[in-house]
Amino acid sequence: MRVGIIGGSGYVGGELLRLLLSHSHAEVTTVVSRKHAGEFVFLVHPNFRGATNLKFVPLDFNHIAENCDLVFTAMPHGASMSLVPKLLEAGLKVIDMSADFRLKNPDDYINWYGWKHLHPDLLKEAVYGLPELHRQEMKNARLIACAGCMAAATILGLAPLVEADVIEKDRVVVDTKIGSSGAGSKPSPASHHAEKFGGVRPYKPVGHRHIAEIEQELSLLTDKPVTISFSPHSVNMARGILSTIHVFLTKSLAVRDVWKIYRSRYQGDPFIRLVRYQKGLYRFPDPKVVIGSNFCDIGFELDSHVNRLVVMSAIDNLMKGASGHGVQCFNAVLGVDERAGLDSIGFHPV
Repeated sequence: MRVGIIGGSGYVGGELLRLLLSHSHAEVTTVVSRKHAGEFVFLVHPNFRGATNLKFVPLDFNHIAENCDLVFTAMPHGASMSLVPKLLEAGLKVIDMSADFRLKNPDDYINWYGWKHLHPDLLKEAVYGLPELHRQEMKNARLIACAGCMAAATILGLAPLVEADVIEKDRVVVDTKIGSSGAGSKPSPASHHAEKFGGVRPYKPVGHRHIAEIEQELSLLTDKPVTISFSPHSVNMARGILSTIHVFLTKSLAVRDVWKIYRSRYQGDPFIRLVRYQKGLYRFPDPKVVIGSNFCDIGFELDSHVNRLVVMSAIDNLMKGASGHGVQCFNAVLGVDERAGLDSIGFHPV
């Protein structure tokens, strides 16, 4: 399939290109960047030196329509909203990496993002881009809206427990740590090395936008709305997310019961690994172990003192949190093995 990337100069666009250049079912024909149009891609993404001579091109709908069958849009939130309908009208399939089509209720964009959605009719059509939940719907989809990075880690950690109806659905506390690449490639005072290095910075400790999609997707799995208390922290690493999730049980569970819930839910899912070991350095999920891979490592520990279950979910925010599961969605659209182009093992050490 002929593939284009709009917004190819950012971290997500670069990671998409890295994965798709070696994908046996994809031919990357177009990489769009207004800022870098005419420049070789490897001048912005130096890891592509010797791997491709593609150049960035300006945004030209005629060129895209003639040279692409499917387009990944990797643009800032709010920018895809007016662009995607034009791509769909041209007969292209679209996998959008932004938040612009993730939420089904248009009022949620006013409440959580502060702007009115310009194309609410497309929200119902868009398939939420988390294959573990929606792979069947992706097969015939025109538009896939990829999950947010922290939302993906959190939803995957919680979904089996919500479906099994073993937790209090109005008392879920999520503490998330994320690397600096999650903020994108555009620098800011907060990303300045002297301010960033060595720190653990809480940001948006209440009311984070990812709450909307987490609650939306988890509530679809049960007959009672799920509400989330969510607080993210920016930490001193370039890539990776660890979601530590605190839930309270509605019935007594032993360790084997929790194992059974997760194993039965994720049986056959190629990128879910259950991690809970009695010895070794990495006994529980750690983002360091999944960097460069599309795996989501999930582990847990029972706290009988307060009837609490602690779930830990670790991903690479640029892989399973963005470009990796974007390519996994691409594979679901094509009907090929979801591991195509994604079978790399994570790096260690990093």
